[in-house]
Amino acid sequence: MSSNPSKPALHFGQVVIGPPGSGKTTYCRGMQEFLSHLGRKVVVVNLDPANEGLPYPCAVDISELITLDDVMDGLKLGPNGGLIYSMEYLEANLDWLENKLKHHHDCYFLFDCPGQVELYTHHNSVKNIFAQLSKWNFRLTAVHLVDSHYCADPAKFISVLCTSLSTMLHVELPHVNVLSKMDLIEQYGNLAFNLDFYTEVLDLSYLVEHLASDPFFKKFHHLNVKLAEVIQDYSLVSFVPLNVQDKESMMQVLRTVDKANGYCFGDLEERNLQVMMSAAVGADFQFSTTLGVQEKYVEAAGKTVEDEVMDL
Repeated sequence: MSSNPSKPALHFGQVVIGPPGSGKTTYCRGMQEFLSHLGRKVVVVNLDPANEGLPYPCAVDISELITLDDVMDGLKLGPNGGLIYSMEYLEANLDWLENKLKHHHDCYFLFDCPGQVELYTHHNSVKNIFAQLSKWNFRLTAVHLVDSHYCADPAKFISVLCTSLSTMLHVELPHVNVLSKMDLIEQYGNLAFNLDFYTEVLDLSYLVEHLASDPFFKKFHHLNVKLAEVIQDYSLVSFVPLNVQDKESMMQVLRTVDKANGYCFGDLEERNLQVMMSAAVGADFQFSTTLGVQEKYVEAAGKTVEDEVMDL
């Protein structure tokens, strides 16, 4: 009687990426606490050599291998060049990372990654590190955080869409884009459209026309039209709104992530059949969720959200 060789254990987790200051470290701390309360055994892996004074207990820290300050001092590089070198150095020493991760074989992983945009848009080191993690049987979702207040500026929002799309195509992982800091969404101005216009990335022609009303951007109208066409041709980018301090918001993000990496289909936790079926057919509609977020964080302009929906 032949015996089947034992399959290597699956490891689930998230790689948290995004521009500097988008809230990656805060997200990792909040998600670690949230998952711990749900009963998951979770560890955080810091892959950012510029992270100092981490606000969460860290199971694996890249500073044991290399730090940005040492690279900048030793090689006379700036912050950007130092981060690129650090990621290349980690890629060349993946055996160190593998040995560290082996001590946490039964855990859910949160990878706190550097905040340099070009690492995820066209440089290959981080992409290769993620690919190697997949070969080690890690089932990861890329959680890409961007500041929600960019929605208040049409030009910046189009830039965010381009960055998100480029990152999705380059990183080659299941991907969830997150609008972080929802409680600050109107800090720098009012939204031109309802929140679901930005989370679902609806017809961008309206956003381009709104942008054309600004004399400075009018001369770039043709360029903005073409950028919007590229984004809509791919039709890949959408966002999940997040306020780390809101449990419902955290749960919505977690559900989306668990569907993306397949965690919700496993047997690691007791599953609800209805949740599994909705994940299988993609029937988890977020419209009512977005309405609730808008009512909570976006000031109404004379009408309630329900009134505006009825007008549609």
